[in-house]
Amino acid sequence: MIPPASPATPRRIVIAGGGTAGWMAAAALARTLGQVIDLTLIESDAIGTIGVGESTIPPLVLYNRLLGIGEAEFMRATQATFKLGIMFENWKDVGETYFHSFGATGKDHWSAGFQHFWLHGLNNGHHHSYDDYCLELMAARESKFAHLPDERMNYAYQLDAALYATFLRRMAEADGARRIEGKIAAVELHGECGDIAALRLEDGSRIEGDLFIDCTGFKALLIEGALKAGFDDWRNFLACDSAIAVQTASVRPALPYTRAIAHDAGWQWRIPLQHRQGNGIVYCSRFLDHEVALERLLGSVEGDTLTEPNKIRYITGVRRKQWHRNCVAVGLAGGFLEPLESTAIHLIQRSVLRLIRMLPAGPISPRDVAEFNDQAQVDMEQIRDFLVLHYKVTQRRDSPFWQECADRVIPDSLAQKIELFRETGRVFRKNEELFSENSWTQVMMGQGIVPQSYHPITTKLRRDELDNFLSMLRTGVASTVATLPAHHDYVARYCGAAEG
Repeated sequence: MIPPASPATPRRIVIAGGGTAGWMAAAALARTLGQVIDLTLIESDAIGTIGVGESTIPPLVLYNRLLGIGEAEFMRATQATFKLGIMFENWKDVGETYFHSFGATGKDHWSAGFQHFWLHGLNNGHHHSYDDYCLELMAARESKFAHLPDERMNYAYQLDAALYATFLRRMAEADGARRIEGKIAAVELHGECGDIAALRLEDGSRIEGDLFIDCTGFKALLIEGALKAGFDDWRNFLACDSAIAVQTASVRPALPYTRAIAHDAGWQWRIPLQHRQGNGIVYCSRFLDHEVALERLLGSVEGDTLTEPNKIRYITGVRRKQWHRNCVAVGLAGGFLEPLESTAIHLIQRSVLRLIRMLPAGPISPRDVAEFNDQAQVDMEQIRDFLVLHYKVTQRRDSPFWQECADRVIPDSLAQKIELFRETGRVFRKNEELFSENSWTQVMMGQGIVPQSYHPITTKLRRDELDNFLSMLRTGVASTVATLPAHHDYVARYCGAAEG
């Protein structure tokens, strides 16, 4: 039972900005604490949102379940399809591909991951791909999907982020959240303590609050504009600073995965929804002109364009304090990492759930604020390292961009992870790290690293035992995939949405 609020309890929570970040925060807060807090969201229909966060990762499945959202209803409302991973094309080298899947590969031993047994198999005459031991990967390659008993198929969604925000808005308002239409004209601070006292809108109205959530995107009107929390620029690690997004009509059945296609100055994405496809190009403006990038994007899309191309300029980096005084930054206001591994919506989710867990019953605790910021920083740094991995560990040297990527100094934390895997085949996750051992293994081997050794536990198996172990795993994956329906047919039956 939640104790009664004291006068200092932040009961009046004001969310500045809508979009995916604002309405994810509003829906979770209203559903969890609707009877305890007074929740207001301010947004303006005249202000557009970035709206390109179409590809997600598996934790969103849990987030929706925590909020009691029915999956089929949610997928129909957001034109969603299932996602089993990402196909990386031209990253290791031009013309080569690999797949980063969700879920697990093979069967781990408590002392060593499956990659060690697979490597031992290579030294004993086995020639099967590491891919053959991953259910999600093999299902994706054959464009198949189904929910399996015991949740054996790990998946995420490919969805329309704008429709997701609309879906969550209906839910949040039904749970008591109040929406105010208007543009923020000024942020008023308490003269004595420096906290935010109120937001003043262009129409002259004044919205007071105890705790403010900044979902104003790159502008960061509250956390930076008013409170000057500071920003760490990470373009020294990740060079891309521009993107262009456009939607097109579908011309083929939707694949259960996202495509990330590297080019000479960055990469392109293709994300298939039920009746359209999201497309985009990410690039470094020092190596590729905007007009050339736009021409390249429009020249490669399939189907008629449904929207005008949306150009996005960004600075990769993180807010030094994502909770500062009585303001918490969520989404782009807290920082930006390019969408290579579909982490944008996940970072919103992490911030919202972290805030709910740390919401005080009395005055805001500096200890809570410090812990929140430490956890948020670790999240961003770990994802940053995973993204840098894709650019650093590659055989591409065919353009100045890729040569610069190869020459860049990388964070010590990533260098340790790469060299540990290269020498021993080992991966260690720290502090509830997002990406699993299997994710690091698939990407590092996909980008061209072959470990020089493996764990001695694998040598306990006799040759016939190793053969039987690997064969059993491959056969289990292949037989399961053979029973799965086509992804397109499954989506149509389970959550098919009308066009429009």
